[in-house]
Amino acid sequence: MSRTIAVADIGGTHARFALATIGATGEVSLAAERVLRTPQHPDFASAWREFAQGLDAAPPDAIAMAFAGPVEEERGRLTNGRWTVDRASLNDLGFRATLILNDFAAVAVAVSALGPRWFEPLSGPSAPRAAHELTTVLGPGTGLGSALLVGGAEPHVIPAEAGHIGFAPVDAEEDRLLMQLRPQLGRVTVEHLASGPGLARIYRALGGADGAIDDREIWELALSGTDERASRALARWCAILGGIAGDLALAQGADAVVIAGGLGLRLRDHLPRSPFAPRFAAKPPFEQRMRAMPVRLLVHPQPGLYGAAVAFARSKAT
Repeated sequence: MSRTIAVADIGGTHARFALATIGATGEVSLAAERVLRTPQHPDFASAWREFAQGLDAAPPDAIAMAFAGPVEEERGRLTNGRWTVDRASLNDLGFRATLILNDFAAVAVAVSALGPRWFEPLSGPSAPRAAHELTTVLGPGTGLGSALLVGGAEPHVIPAEAGHIGFAPVDAEEDRLLMQLRPQLGRVTVEHLASGPGLARIYRALGGADGAIDDREIWELALSGTDERASRALARWCAILGGIAGDLALAQGADAVVIAGGLGLRLRDHLPRSPFAPRFAAKPPFEQRMRAMPVRLLVHPQPGLYGAAVAFARSKAT
């Protein structure tokens, strides 16, 4: 017997909602999503009510949520936002069954469940993902999410907070970047650079007009290739992301890496020809190992929603 649940993917910028149908054997299908702006709502309840009012029928009594922040005992707090959620607050909204997990834990669950057509090679060999792989899952957005997927007959996901690792420069330009950012940010983390807002920080550190254009415009300039400084900033951004991905893979003993998230998908055509791959592999004395490691881009449009639904199905929540 199939079951319909609500699914949500909550980040610091966007709150995504959809209905998901879980089939009798655990297969998941998603209905069309609705995207709301997180900062325009004081809390999750407000955003949920807006979504629920647009449904054609009564909302489901079960929800699975991917939440961009640490989640402990089904209580989450946004790392880059004000919202908090917990089981009690969801019960107050009428949910009898709930599941809250870190957003990149949900993405890693999606990685474990999706077929080969949802992955494209970024660097290394282009072999299909093996079920037993130990996979570092990483993705830039408002912040920098991460998780570790332990493959096997029953895949296991370990949420991580890799975005808060300290940034380590590798050349003189990055030394200057760190020195410019430290007075503003204190401890400079990898999330400060390899994220959506990170491109603007790099651009301005390279001499871009301070405050003259906003973050969105800088991304548009960088992707269009019409502004030399923005293009340089994007090349540096991609290199930094590649370096972080390689560092994590080494630290976690990974067999493979998956890059996910909205920005990764937006850079689908750009990342393979960027400095991402050379920087990923530049890990002496492990260059040969890094060049032989598959790095894949996840191209599913909503892995957080899908992964949350799969996690709910696997949890046998009632």
